[in-house]
Amino acid sequence: MKLHSSTTGQYQTVSGYFDGGVEINGQPFAHSLLVLPESAPRAWPVAKFEELTVEHFEQLLAESPDVVILGTGERQRFVHPRLTAPLIGKQIGVECMDTNAACRTYNILMGEGRKALLALIIEK
Repeated sequence: MKLHSSTTGQYQTVSGYFDGGVEINGQPFAHSLLVLPESAPRAWPVAKFEELTVEHFEQLLAESPDVVILGTGERQRFVHPRLTAPLIGKQIGVECMDTNAACRTYNILMGEGRKALLALIIEK
C-alpha cells in the first residue's frame, strides 16, 4: 500500500535485496558498494567485515554525508569506535545494521532528503 507520493525517482534507490547482493534502481550488485542519493553506486574494496580499516571510513568521510548506514551482512555487527573516529570527529553518525535493515533505512533517509551514504559489505 502506498501512503504518499514519492519523488525519489531521480535518486539511487535500493529496489531489492537478495542472498549475496542488492539491486539499486533495478541493477543487481554482488559486491560491496557505496550508494549515495545523487551519484552512481560504486565498488567499495571491503571483502569481509573483519577487514575494515580506518582508511575505509576516511574514504566515506570524503563524501561529506549526513549519516553513514553500514550494512554488515546477514547479521548486525558493530565496528570498533577507533575505526569510525574520522566520521564521529566531524559529527557524522554511523549506524551499523544487517544489510536488509540498512537498505530499508537508507531508502527512508534518502526519501526525506538526507544525504545518507549506504556502505554495504557483500561477502562472497
